[in-house]
Amino acid sequence: MTGVTVLTEGTNQLLDYIIQIEGVAEEILADRREIIDLDRQRNKTREAIRALQKDKSADKTWLCAGKMFLKIEKTKAINMLSKDFDELEKEINNVRSALKPKVSKLRDLEKKEDLKGFNLSPLSATELKSVESLL
Repeated sequence: MTGVTVLTEGTNQLLDYIIQIEGVAEEILADRREIIDLDRQRNKTREAIRALQKDKSADKTWLCAGKMFLKIEKTKAINMLSKDFDELEKEINNVRSALKPKVSKLRDLEKKEDLKGFNLSPLSATELKSVESLL
């Protein structure tokens, strides 16, 4: 009878381990889907900004805000869309930065070694200028 109990405890540990891996993997997939959705919104916003900048026919334009359409000046519309674009960019970067630890955690759970260069971050503008001045 004790052999059955030990087998059940081992099975429960295995199930807990698999559930933990699947949970982290599902979070990663959800974050990737969110990045894709946000990127689509960002591209649509960028296209709208560009279309408004190219349009020279009128001073005002229609803008959809929620469930209503507003006729506003083109410059105000471009400014609003630019703010939305910046917010989308920030949100994408936040989700991407939150994704890295989740991928590391998944690799740890799977007993795989860390990805080399995965935690690198790009140079900031001031760091880039410093490097360029040295060269």
